[in-house]
Amino acid sequence: MHPYVELAKKTVEEYVTTGKIPPIPKNIPAEMKRKAGVFVSIKKKGQLRGCIGTFLPATENIYTEIVRNAIAAATEDPRFSPVQPQELEDLEYSVDILSPPEPVKSLDELDPQKYGVIVVKGWQKGLLLPDIEGVNTVDDQLRIAKLKAGIDPYDPDVEIYKFKVERYR
Repeated sequence: MHPYVELAKKTVEEYVTTGKIPPIPKNIPAEMKRKAGVFVSIKKKGQLRGCIGTFLPATENIYTEIVRNAIAAATEDPRFSPVQPQELEDLEYSVDILSPPEPVKSLDELDPQKYGVIVVKGWQKGLLLPDIEGVNTVDDQLRIAKLKAGIDPYDPDVEIYKFKVERYR
């Protein structure tokens, strides 16, 4: 198991069983010291159980970003009830480290397998990670991201950004 995924798993298990956030060690591994947006996804028997993240870094490093978003994915995703202790053994985790978002000038730049998207209209923002099962076209990807943001899925007047992810399972 990759150290990012192991951290997410251990964090969720600790928080769900004790209600406590695991202490942050003094010597964080070097690969976790940089800043980046991070998404933590939790699945149970292949079905999404929680997914929360940040498209820009919100904490001082990847380590704390993973801890924060792992707890949020397990307990704060509004689509799901909080994870219960009896579920822990059935959970699978993935951690996505996001590249900085880049403005999209043409839809030809997009590829739903390679890039995630962020759509923005005023204060409304929607994000969809890349390489999601069942999302095969740019139109599908943009429509879903707009719906997540509460934007009319056929509204062409949105800002679009793309990003890549390093996905760890």
